[in-house]
Amino acid sequence: MASALSFFKQFGRTARDERLERIRKSPHFVNDKFQNEEPTTLFTGQGGVLKNLGKFLFGKKPKNRIPKLGEIPVVKTDLNCLPESGDFYLWFGHSSFLLRLNGKTILADPVFYKGSPVSFVNRAFPGTDLYKPQDMPKEIDFLLISHDHWDHLDYQTVTELKGRVKKVVCPLGVGENFEFWGYDKRQLIELDWYERATSDGLTFHCLPTQHFSGRGFWKAKTMPTSWLMETSTRKVFFSGDGGYSSRFKRFGEQFPDIDLAIMENGQYDANWSQIHTMPEQLGRAVAELGAQRFVTVHHSKFCLSNHPWDEPRKNERKAAEQFGLQLIACKIGEVVWL
Repeated sequence: MASALSFFKQFGRTARDERLERIRKSPHFVNDKFQNEEPTTLFTGQGGVLKNLGKFLFGKKPKNRIPKLGEIPVVKTDLNCLPESGDFYLWFGHSSFLLRLNGKTILADPVFYKGSPVSFVNRAFPGTDLYKPQDMPKEIDFLLISHDHWDHLDYQTVTELKGRVKKVVCPLGVGENFEFWGYDKRQLIELDWYERATSDGLTFHCLPTQHFSGRGFWKAKTMPTSWLMETSTRKVFFSGDGGYSSRFKRFGEQFPDIDLAIMENGQYDANWSQIHTMPEQLGRAVAELGAQRFVTVHHSKFCLSNHPWDEPRKNERKAAEQFGLQLIACKIGEVVWL
């Protein structure tokens, strides 16, 4: 019985009461769902959702979708023994990463068990699941969530981390999941697009993306976001998931001199080209942001598309060369000092 309850609880719940009223007042919530700023088609291939899903699941697969054990280099770092001074970035594969900014620890989109409702679907690549919640720092100042898709918000991970997390920073609607899972409402910093919040010397700017969100059969009842984290000396941008749009240029103008851009790069496909960044758009997006350096995420742990597993790594190098960008190509678990 307990396992059955846990299975259904991981789906979260839709907003209610004060949160639902706040969502309904959002200018981005139209016709009972969150809308992107630019018109967006979820599945751009012919035949609709079911046909495209069938082609993905049962169609011909390219070679090298799944790496062999050891092909993806992984470093095991003791996160509780790092120097207390200095800002750093550390990636756990896919879109999970750790940031230290202004002496504060930020853990983003942690998925340390499974990227789907069931463990036999969307398994981690061999050797990439080295990090678990118990390996995280004893104190996490901010748990940052871009959206509540399964490969960005893992129920088991965030429930096991609950005693270590001081604040949760999430987009509008996602806070309902955290309350349902036992987090205190006072821990939540829940923002709409273009809102910002400052806590412990860190300002979180909630910014639009071009994607969709939701954990169950309901769609677009929660908001997907990108984030700009700002201290007195540094700006770090996290794209979250989303297709290319004019927003990157606007963000670059609004937030000049971004020190580091953490960019989505992987799980792309021509059939969903408007909700994930395509390879040829990556360099242009970083260039328009005006970021001094960039790293890429959303690859090297799960297979959610039909491209070879190592293609995103080739794409990031090509983008850097084409646009004259400074790329940080780090390993999983490697500390990158900023």
